[in-house]
Amino acid sequence: MTAFITHYLKKTRLDLWVLLVAVSLGCLFSGVVRADTPAAEIAVFKTERAGDAILLTTAVKFDLPAAVEEALIKGVAIIFVAEVDVYRERWYWMNKKVLSTERHLRLAYHPLTRRWRLNIASGVITSSALGISLNQNFDSLADALSALQRQSRWKIADSSEIDLDQKHVIEFKFQLDLAQLPRPLQIGTLGQSDWSISAGITRPLVPEVIR
Repeated sequence: MTAFITHYLKKTRLDLWVLLVAVSLGCLFSGVVRADTPAAEIAVFKTERAGDAILLTTAVKFDLPAAVEEALIKGVAIIFVAEVDVYRERWYWMNKKVLSTERHLRLAYHPLTRRWRLNIASGVITSSALGISLNQNFDSLADALSALQRQSRWKIADSSEIDLDQKHVIEFKFQLDLAQLPRPLQIGTLGQSDWSISAGITRPLVPEVIR
């Protein structure tokens, strides 16, 4: 009986040791993944008021990871989403969201023509909706990425939707949307830092008046 208890305790200590080593390695790997995550930053962020329109111009800087570029070359369309939320500040309670809008940007490579196509729409871009979305064609990936990364004078609201006499803040987020990838690829990209491309910024909404 004593020998059995001793053997059991030794086995338990060994199992705990293996578990601790596994957890430590997991934490180390997790740290490496975070460190290797592609850096994306908001290089330009400007709001304007032109007539009755509130316009937003942004530029997001990032390098396309090799894994994403390889998927594109193999015919997988990659979708980025730009999101805007505007909140009215309230000293007595949480800020109130007054509007929300987004853009979906679908980047794809066409091997037959060897050209890149960028589709832009205000909602999810399905196969049937490709024809009605704004689309641009490019001869190089660099040119397509440059267009994708910059939103020029994007109308995010009518001035009637926002009482500019009150204080507001604007939140902008830009990210690669893994949820719109083909299902098998979604599973394969779990935990892969190459597929984690995102940037965001929050600023007071004080649009420059353009006359």
